[in-house]
Amino acid sequence: MGYAHEYAAAIMQRGRVPMDPADFVPNWSDGPRKAKFYPGTDSLPLPGTDYPAHATLDRGLAQEGGMEGEFDLPALSGMLRDSYGLTGRRLGVQANTDLSALPHYPLANWSRGSASGGGLYPVSVYWVSGPGGPVPPGAHYYSTRHHTMQRLLTGDVSGEVRAALGDGAPGPATDQYLVLGVKYWQNSFKYNNFSFHAVSMDVGACVQTWRMWAGARGLGVEPALWFDEERLAALLGVSTKEEGIFAVVPLKWTGAAGTSGVAAASGASSGPLCPVRRKDVERSRTVLGFDALERMQAATSARATARPAPGALAPAAAPPADPALPEVALAPALPLDTDVRTALRRRRSSFGRFDAQRPVSAAQLATCLAAAVTGSRIGGDTGGTRLAKLYAFVSHVEGLEPGSYAYDPEAHSLRLVKEGRPGEFLQKNYFLSNYNLEQAGAVLVPTVRTTAVLDAVGDRGYRLVNATIGAVAQSVYTAASAVDLGCGVALGFDNISYIEELGLAATGEAPLLIMMIGHERPAPADFRYEIA
Repeated sequence: MGYAHEYAAAIMQRGRVPMDPADFVPNWSDGPRKAKFYPGTDSLPLPGTDYPAHATLDRGLAQEGGMEGEFDLPALSGMLRDSYGLTGRRLGVQANTDLSALPHYPLANWSRGSASGGGLYPVSVYWVSGPGGPVPPGAHYYSTRHHTMQRLLTGDVSGEVRAALGDGAPGPATDQYLVLGVKYWQNSFKYNNFSFHAVSMDVGACVQTWRMWAGARGLGVEPALWFDEERLAALLGVSTKEEGIFAVVPLKWTGAAGTSGVAAASGASSGPLCPVRRKDVERSRTVLGFDALERMQAATSARATARPAPGALAPAAAPPADPALPEVALAPALPLDTDVRTALRRRRSSFGRFDAQRPVSAAQLATCLAAAVTGSRIGGDTGGTRLAKLYAFVSHVEGLEPGSYAYDPEAHSLRLVKEGRPGEFLQKNYFLSNYNLEQAGAVLVPTVRTTAVLDAVGDRGYRLVNATIGAVAQSVYTAASAVDLGCGVALGFDNISYIEELGLAATGEAPLLIMMIGHERPAPADFRYEIA
């Protein structure tokens, strides 16, 4: 039994037994930047791209119509901009603790398509491009603030990425890769040892945004979570103690078939490895290390090349609906005919703006539940096993009695777990003051059998568990945006109380976050920065 089991247990208990360091207070004045900083690099401005109206969220979630399309530079640019790029400024009046800082430009909060714990966005996106691409081969860092590619290395190292992926990697034979790292200090300066739990969800949210964006356009995004992590860290010039490498996404590139770059990608590096020598310049004068975070990075990277065999995750699949529980019919899901870009750019956290006077429709609830299920399979080398199960605490939904329910995706129905209004339970077991959970129409709770996943595929499975939860959250956020609902996601709740309330101990399910959906108060206060 690896260290990830111990860490997972501490996460479940942290509402009752605080994780070390219990008295930690962030040094906000000495915090890091919200992106890496490579001074002196050449920058490639990325082109604008139109997003077709037929590229709807329904298509993005369903991945329908095949994934035979090919990426080009405008498509890559659009996918990055609509996921991690800055698309607007947050200045609406809300109940989060950062409200007083928002008007000050150095502390500005920017909207992005992907969600991120605490709005910290610690995922680093690298583009490794071989000779089949549109620019000279090399390694680039995506600068979110400038929407540019910063060149870190010139030369074809795409074969090194392919070699790190090893046999059986998902995705096409290619010489174009997106590599996702996580700079821990960018998150741990605030969340300390809890950081690993949060950032691994951020990776899933980012990947799911890409899958929806690309899938709606017939493009494939199949992430690899198992690969030689140390080899890729060495290539990118980072220490895995400071930055974990979480995922690799091979991109099918237009015009690349038959090029020497693709041929080189099937083997090892095409020449002596010359890694990235440029270094990120840290803003913080003092950078702290956290024992549990460092141990989780070491534990989850120790057997990073041991890709699970097909079917390995079957014993950890989400449990089926309990036929002994009363079944409640659920309205059909609404068509999600909003284009993905619009849905992503409208996405935001509601932060105290829910208003129970206008109940959620049964169809809106059904739509969010159905969307969440699509996020429970993130594809790539994780297989097709559905790991997440959905529960719903219903407070204000038309045609549904208040209570707690389990969602049965096969029957698209609900199973009544417990009758009665859940508002008091929800608020009592929420740690923060930025949401009134009773005012939400429903609170959705995804669970995963974390221990079973770790038993099946080892400690690296913890990254898969949380990437799955992040993908579920991103799917719900985006679907809520498309059906004109507010949404908020939180980790600050007593996990054990939820296990007890929903009777999850027997199945080993772990509730890992809560997702509030509901209508917001009409005409909320906001500032139109774009016309100022």
